[in-house]
Amino acid sequence: MAFLIERIEGNTAILTISNPPANTWTRESLNELKEKVLELNDNKEIYALVLTGEGEKFFSAGADLKLFADGDKGNAATMAKAFGEAFETLSAFRGVSIAAINGYAMGGGLEVALACDIRIAEIQAVMALPEATVGLLPCAGGTQNLTALVGEGWAKRMILCGERIDATKALNLGLVEEVVEKGESLSAAIALAAKVAKQSPSAVAVCKQLIQSGRTMPRTQALPLERELFVGLFDTEDQAEGVNSFLEKRAAQWKNR
Repeated sequence: MAFLIERIEGNTAILTISNPPANTWTRESLNELKEKVLELNDNKEIYALVLTGEGEKFFSAGADLKLFADGDKGNAATMAKAFGEAFETLSAFRGVSIAAINGYAMGGGLEVALACDIRIAEIQAVMALPEATVGLLPCAGGTQNLTALVGEGWAKRMILCGERIDATKALNLGLVEEVVEKGESLSAAIALAAKVAKQSPSAVAVCKQLIQSGRTMPRTQALPLERELFVGLFDTEDQAEGVNSFLEKRAAQWKNR
C-alpha cells in the first residue's frame, strides 16, 4: 500500500500524505517518505518538493497513538528511528522543500513540516506538538527545529504547556512563512516551487547547506566555508551558464551539474 501520492509538475515533485482519516504516520509510510526523497535527490530534473495532506481537514495528525498503547520500548525505539531517519532525510533534500499545511498539523505532522525549508499554511490550520500531554515527547526533530524557528520561549509554550496555535499566530512567530485562504496552500506552494527552477540548482544546494549549518556551526567556521563553497561553484557548468545567460539576456538552461 502506498501512503504517498506523487505527481510531477515541471521541476517540482508533489507528494500527498494519504492515510485517511487523519493522514497519520506509520513505520511503512515513514520508510516510504525516506525512500521517495532519496529517489528525488537522484533525479536531476527535480528542483523542488511540495508536501501536503489528502483531504480538507488534516495535513497530518502525526503518529497513530495505538502504536504505543502496549508500552513496548522496542517498538518505541523502532518508530523513533523511522521518524528520525525519514524527517532528517527530508531536511537534507538537495532541493527546496515546501510544506503546504492544509489543516491540522499535530505532533509528527508538524514535525514533518518543520523538516521542510518553507511552510505555507491555510488560514484554518492548527499546529501543535502535544506529545507531553500523553506522556511522550516530539522525537522527530520537534524540540530542535521548532526552537530554531520560533525561539526557546514559544517552543516551551507549545511543547511544555501544550499550546495549539492557529495560522495567523504561526505567521507572527515565524513558524510559517505565508498564510493563504482555505484550499489555496497547494497552489501557493507550487507557485513558489516554480520560482526555484529559475535558480541554479547547484547554487541552491550549497546555499541551503550553508543556511542550515548556521544552526550548529560557529560563524568563525561558517564564514570561511561560505567563501570556499562560492569558489567551488566555479567547477560547475551551472555557474558558467548562469553568468553567461544573464549577460546574454536569455533564460538559463540549468544542467544541475
